[in-house]
Amino acid sequence: MRLFDSSKRRMVDFVPLKEGEVRIYVCGPTVYDDAHLGHARSAIVFDLLRRTLEALGYRVIFMKNFTDIDDKIIKKVKESGRSLEEITTHYIRRYLEDMEALGVLRPHIEPKATESLDAIFHMIQRLLEEGIAYRTEKGDIYFDTSKDRAYCSLSHRCDEESLSRIEPDPLKRNPADFALWKGCKGEGDICFDSPFGPGRPGWHIECSAMIQKYLAYKEGPYQIDIHGGGADLLFPHHENEAAQTRSACSRELASYWLHNGFVTISGEKMSKSLGNSFFVKDALKVYDGEVLRFYLLSTHYRADLNFNEEDLVASKKRLDKLYRLKKRIYGVSPSSVNPTLRDEVLSALQDDLNISRALAVLDEMVKRGNEMLDRNPKERGVKRELAANIEFISQLLGVGGRDPYSYFQIGVDEESRARIEALIEERSRAKRERNFEVADRIREELKEMGIAIMDTPQGTVWEKI
Repeated sequence: MRLFDSSKRRMVDFVPLKEGEVRIYVCGPTVYDDAHLGHARSAIVFDLLRRTLEALGYRVIFMKNFTDIDDKIIKKVKESGRSLEEITTHYIRRYLEDMEALGVLRPHIEPKATESLDAIFHMIQRLLEEGIAYRTEKGDIYFDTSKDRAYCSLSHRCDEESLSRIEPDPLKRNPADFALWKGCKGEGDICFDSPFGPGRPGWHIECSAMIQKYLAYKEGPYQIDIHGGGADLLFPHHENEAAQTRSACSRELASYWLHNGFVTISGEKMSKSLGNSFFVKDALKVYDGEVLRFYLLSTHYRADLNFNEEDLVASKKRLDKLYRLKKRIYGVSPSSVNPTLRDEVLSALQDDLNISRALAVLDEMVKRGNEMLDRNPKERGVKRELAANIEFISQLLGVGGRDPYSYFQIGVDEESRARIEALIEERSRAKRERNFEVADRIREELKEMGIAIMDTPQGTVWEKI
C-alpha cells in the first residue's frame, strides 16, 4: 500500500510497525457544537482507510478522541448556564448519532480529555523536568519550541503567517511557544486540580498524552503507525503534538501522517467565522446518510471538496444504479466475490485511497452485471456472484448494504409511509380473498401516489417512482 505522507510530502510505501497490525489515531471533535461537513468528511475518509486495511487482512486498532475541555466549551457553559458535563455529553451523543447515520464505524478507543488528566500531568511533568517546558508568573506552562531542533519538520510551516495563528502572550519566550497548561484566571473559570496548581490542559497536549496512554507501542522509534486529521490541523496542532511526544518520550509520535482536504461552500473554506458552516444534522434532514456518505467519499481525500447540491444529486444517481442492480437480484443469497473485482478495487485503494479508480471498477461491475442479467435473467450463478460483489463493496465502502426497496423509499415521510403500508396490507387481504378488482384498484391508487409495488416470495415490496 502507498500513501501520501504529509511530513515527507510525497508518496511512500506503507510498512506497519508490527506485522499484521495497524494503530491509527485521528483527531476527534471539540464538543461544544454539532458536527459539520468538515467533521463528516474527515470521519468518512479515515473510516475508508480503516475498512481498506481490514480488507487487506490487518488487525486495525482505531482511536479518536473527544476534546471535552476547551475555551469554546467554557464560553458555551457561561452563555448557556449548563454545566460542562451537560454540554459535552450532549454533543458527544449528537456526534455519534451523526456518524452512525453516515455509516462510520465506531472507533475501538474513544477517550475524553477530562478522563485522561493523569496522562496529561505525567507528560507535562516530564517536559518540565527536561527543561523543555517553563512556567509563567500567571500559572501557565508553555512548551519552549527553541529546545526542539526538529520543530516544524512535520508541517514545514514556520513562517510569519503561520506563526500568527498561535495564541500571543507577552510572557512567552518565543512566538511559537504553545500552552501545555493554562492556569486559572479567577472566579468563574473552569479548573482542575493538578501538580502545577489549578487550571486546565492546553489543546495540543491531550492528543499526545492520550496516544501515549491508550494506543502507543511501548518500544520502537514510533509510537503509532498513522496519525490523521484535517489539513487545517497540520499546523500548529499536529506540529505541536509531534514536538511534545518527541521531547517527552525520545521518539517520534507517528510513522505516517495523513491529512484530508477541506470542505468548501461556494469556494470558501468551511468556517463558523464566515457564517457558512453546514451542520451534518441539517444535511440529514434533506439527504439520506448513505447518499451523503457516498457523495463525500467520491472525491479523493487529499483534494478539497466544494459542496454543492448539483454534484450531490449526480452522486446519488450513481448510487441509484448500484441499488437498481441489487433489486434485480433481490432475495438471492451471495456466493463468492469475483476475485478480479476484489483485486481491482483493493489495488485502487492501496494507491493512496484512489477512490475514483475504485468507483470506476464499481461502475463497470454494475454495467456488466446488468448486461449479463439482460442476456439471461434467470441465471442464478450470476446473481449469487453479483450479490457477493455488492456485499463486498458494502463492507469496504460502507454503501450498498441496505435493502434496495427501502433505499428507493428515501424521502417518503412517516405519514405517507403509514398510508402506503396500510394500502399494501389492504391489497394483500383482497388478494387472499380473491377480490382482484379491489387489489388492482389499490395498485393503481398507489401508482397515482408515485409508488410502485412488486410481489416477491418475501412479500410485497414498494418504492418511490
